[in-house]
Amino acid sequence: MKVEGEREFTAPRETVWEVLNDPTRLAKTMPGVESFDVADDRHWRANLKVPLGPGGLKMSVDFEKTEERALEFAKLHAKGNGVGAIMNMDTAFHLSDAGSGTHMRWEADVHILGPIASMGQRVLQPIVNQQVSNVLAALDEQVQEASAEDGGS
Repeated sequence: MKVEGEREFTAPRETVWEVLNDPTRLAKTMPGVESFDVADDRHWRANLKVPLGPGGLKMSVDFEKTEERALEFAKLHAKGNGVGAIMNMDTAFHLSDAGSGTHMRWEADVHILGPIASMGQRVLQPIVNQQVSNVLAALDEQVQEASAEDGGS
């Protein structure tokens, strides 16, 4: 299942890049994070409770930054395991200047295997879209916070 989109931020590209590359800030954008551990600047793990079905789906997700070009592009691979589901996701974002702000183009390719996948794309797509929307709103908040901190220093 592929999802993609664009987003504008009222912050300089350096600030948006900093947030997208800070695992601790990134963790604050993910829904249902119960714990988060950083191994190094390219590898981290999150234990999530994905709001899917009754009681949600508990999943352990390993993240690895697989590629980056500072201030313009990064690619991330995530592999998650939970009861009833295995998830593989590749995401990428491209940053460019937009006046005094930043333009981000992003894409994600999500593969879900196991019993949860039997719900089908028709059921899963709106859930994925809602989660993407939540992540982008949280990302905007983190960028605004970082921007305020940068301005205050």
